[in-house]
Amino acid sequence: MLNPAAYAELDRRLAADDAQWRERYPGEPATRQPLHTVYVPADRIRADLVPRWGEQALAALAEHGLPYPEELRERVSRKLATEPIEDLRIDFEDGYGVREDETEDAHARAMAAFVATRPTPFIGIRIKSLEAPTRARAVRTLDRFLDALGSIPPGFVITLPKVGSVAQVEAMVSLCRRLEPMSGQLKFELQIELPQAVLGADGTVPLARMIHASAGRCTGLHYGTYDYSAALGIAPGHQAADHPAADHAKSVMQVAAAGTGVRLSDGSTNVLPVGDTAAVHAAWAVHAALVRRGLARGFYQGWDLHPAQLATRFGTAYAFFRDGAPVAARRLRDYLDRRDSGYLDEPATARMLAAFLRRGLHCGALDPDELDLELSTLDAL
Repeated sequence: MLNPAAYAELDRRLAADDAQWRERYPGEPATRQPLHTVYVPADRIRADLVPRWGEQALAALAEHGLPYPEELRERVSRKLATEPIEDLRIDFEDGYGVREDETEDAHARAMAAFVATRPTPFIGIRIKSLEAPTRARAVRTLDRFLDALGSIPPGFVITLPKVGSVAQVEAMVSLCRRLEPMSGQLKFELQIELPQAVLGADGTVPLARMIHASAGRCTGLHYGTYDYSAALGIAPGHQAADHPAADHAKSVMQVAAAGTGVRLSDGSTNVLPVGDTAAVHAAWAVHAALVRRGLARGFYQGWDLHPAQLATRFGTAYAFFRDGAPVAARRLRDYLDRRDSGYLDEPATARMLAAFLRRGLHCGALDPDELDLELSTLDAL
């Protein structure tokens, strides 16, 4: 009933929409995503920070133990000995506090020298917010830091906290253009710590517009457990990453980021594994449950605030990927070979099965020879 001209007319009608869709929703990046981000105040950073955290995590495991199978325990121990921190964020905000300008300037320059050594696969700094009271100090720290850094190392990102408006994101884009060196492009992630980012005064979701206002520079959305909970008036004893208010905010984050290539990170727990074995085990149980819960909900990254949390971060994540890998690999093989199985998987599910297995490989939970699948196949999917 339709001639070729009708097809061509439809293509012309939708050409602008097609282009806009490709620009706004490029899909999930094929690059590695870290399992966690470790936040350390700038004044506490030392050259041996990364191996020291690994040693402290191994010491906690040795002293207090965890009920992991031997193979999993060995795998976690290797990780803690070789790559205990995947993503490090040098903090100039809440954890750092307010200092004399000369002091923060000196720390900013010193941290540039530290970042230049590339101590972790992913690294960055958290500046103060662009709210009026802290704006000048945030920009000054970033200026001093980047001036001393010179060039942008791979995996570097700026964390922008307490983002409350699209205008702040647009201002951050402009600032990055002014400050970035000739080589490389500055990227940033947004910390979702204010309810106004989730629901604006006009009843819309500013968060969705923030992502698209970033001109491709926004790489992640990080949930801020305690600032967000406090802003809603939730009592301190009930502020947690599994509170219903947190689930609502993170669901909005997830929907807003879907298909954009912007990745998600869960928040932290301030229940630290310190004290006697009973206290450490209780804190580990809280942390492990939150990590597992986040992974099951599609938040493959979270915050860690203490060296002993690395044990449960990697142990829980490794168990998650290892538990799911045999079924995921079999389903993917059946899909690729067009074999009948107990699942009616579609292309979108096949892509997620491949992504799940690649995440397990990237973090060290899985070895390539365990999957009976070519890495090129996973990459292609």
